[in-house]
Amino acid sequence: MEAADLFIEIVKYSMPAIVAFITIYMIMKQFLEHQLRKESMDVRRLNQQIITPLRLQAYERLVLLMERVHPAHLAMRLNGTKATSGELHLDLIGTIKQEYDHNLTQQIYVSRGLWEAIKKAKEESIKMVNIAASQVSPQAPSLELVRKVLELVVEIENIPAQSAIDAIKRESRTLY
Repeated sequence: MEAADLFIEIVKYSMPAIVAFITIYMIMKQFLEHQLRKESMDVRRLNQQIITPLRLQAYERLVLLMERVHPAHLAMRLNGTKATSGELHLDLIGTIKQEYDHNLTQQIYVSRGLWEAIKKAKEESIKMVNIAASQVSPQAPSLELVRKVLELVVEIENIPAQSAIDAIKRESRTLY
């Protein structure tokens, strides 16, 4: 038997095995890819079941934060706790910072843009309180500072805390 005939005989017997191997390889590859996609979807579904409630809680806490640092609400809530506007001013600023610091961890559940809006609302609330305090003597009764804060709130068209609440509501609707 010549070398060419031997080669043809080897190819004749090995070709079906090669075709079978390629077919089995392709079927197994498709099966494994399908399984991987299925497992990935199962993991996503499970994550959604766990993460969605946490995100909703974060949105709730952030709305509460914005309500609590809203200058008008804060001034009314803390009025009477301090005798002078200077004392109330320090208390207002300290409370805003404390409320914000208490909710820092919520940023992991919300978008960067929303967290920036919340940070801006905190800073703008402090700014509003500082502006109102600059228009009142530190020795004046605390009620005068409350009145100035309320006047500023009425004058300003877009209260930063309310704008942040609106942003929280918009983002929370994307969960549904």
